[in-house]
Amino acid sequence: MKDNSLSNILNQYDSKEQIDGQLYTLNLGPTHPATHGIFQNILTMDGERILHAEQTVGYIHRAFEKISERRNYAQITTLTDRMNYCSAPINNLGWHMTVEKLIGVEVPKRVDYMRVILMELARIGDHLICNGVTGMDSGAITGLTYMFIERERIYDMYEQICGARMTTNMGRIGGFERDFTPKFHELIKDFLKTFPPRFKEFCTLLERNRIFMDRTIGAGAISAERALSYGFTGPNLRATGVDYDVRVAQPYSSYQDFDFIIPVGTAGDTYDRFMVRQQEIWESIKIIKQAYENLPEGPFHADVPDFYLPEKADVYQKMEALIYHFKIVMGETDVPKGEVYHAVEGGNGELGFYLVSDGGRSPYRLHFRRPCFIYYQAYPEMITGSVISDAIVTMCSMNIIAGELDA
Repeated sequence: MKDNSLSNILNQYDSKEQIDGQLYTLNLGPTHPATHGIFQNILTMDGERILHAEQTVGYIHRAFEKISERRNYAQITTLTDRMNYCSAPINNLGWHMTVEKLIGVEVPKRVDYMRVILMELARIGDHLICNGVTGMDSGAITGLTYMFIERERIYDMYEQICGARMTTNMGRIGGFERDFTPKFHELIKDFLKTFPPRFKEFCTLLERNRIFMDRTIGAGAISAERALSYGFTGPNLRATGVDYDVRVAQPYSSYQDFDFIIPVGTAGDTYDRFMVRQQEIWESIKIIKQAYENLPEGPFHADVPDFYLPEKADVYQKMEALIYHFKIVMGETDVPKGEVYHAVEGGNGELGFYLVSDGGRSPYRLHFRRPCFIYYQAYPEMITGSVISDAIVTMCSMNIIAGELDA
C-alpha cells in the first residue's frame, strides 16, 4: 500500500516547487461551520492543495454505550435518537427491534407497517438535509431553504406520533405508545400528494446544473474495493456501484412486502453520492405509499406487559396495571440471557446494535455500529491531493453526523 504518512509526503516535496517555499497547517474544524459538526481535520497544505489530512474526533463524546449499561432497556431509547439526529426514529425503532429479538417478541403486522412509514419519512428527512447542504456548500443555498420546509412537514408528523420533533423517543418496545391520530392521517395524505412535485423542483435546480456538476463530479471519489475495505455501507457504498442495502439483504419490519429498487452509482464521487440519495428519496415515497395504502388492521403494539406501559387510566384504577407500570419505569424487569445483533438501514448505512445480556435489568454490553464512525476513516484518503473546496463538498456528501462519530 502506498505510504501516505506525513513524513513521507514531506520528503517528496522540494521547497523550491512550493508556492512560497513552505507548507502550511490548516485546522478544518472543530468549530468551522463547513465541518457541520464538532470534529477536526488537521490539513497539511501547499497553497490550496491538500497533501495530508488527519482527523480528530471525540469533542462531544457522550459515552452512550457505557451509560446504556446502567439504564433499563426502555430508557436507552432516549440515547439512541441522539446519534444520527437527522433521522432519529430509525435509531429508536432499530433499538426496539433488537430488544424484541432478544426477548422473542413478534410484533403485529400493523406495527411493522407503521414502523416502515416512519423510518422512510426519517430517511427522506435525512437525505433532504444532506443534499440540501451539499448544494449550499457548492454555492446554491436556495434548494436548502425550500427543503427545510419539507423537513418541517415531516417533523409535524413525528409530533403526532410522540410529541417531539427532532430527538423523538419514537415508539416503544413491542410497538407504539399510540395509534396514528386523525391529524397524522391528514398530514401524510397531504405530504404524499404535494411533496413529489416540490421535490421535483429541487431535482431540477441541481441535478443537471452545470456549475453544481462541475463542483461535484470527481470530487472525493473512492473505488468500490476501497469502500468495502473500509467497511462502507449505505449511500456512500452504493455510490461506488455496490448494491448492498440491509432492507433487502436482511429484511426486517416486513420490508419484503414492498416493491422498490436500490439506486447505485458508478464513480463513488460526490455527485454519485448526491444522486443516490436523490433516487432513494423517490424510492422512499414509493415504499410509504405502499405501506400506508395497505396498512393492516389490528393492534399497534404486541402483548408484552413486562415492557409495554399500561394505559394511564388503568394505572389509576387497577392494581395489576399499577404494578406493571412501576416495574417498567423502575427497570425491575429481568430479560433473558443472550447475545444478539440486529441491523437496520439507517440514513447513512447499516446501523447495528450488538447486545449482550447476562439476564439482568440492563445490558451487560451494548455496542452501536454507527456508519459515520466507520466511513469517516476514509476521509483523509478521499481528499488527499484535492483542493480545500473539494474537501468541503466531499465531507458534506458523506453526511458525517457528529452524533454518530461520538456515541
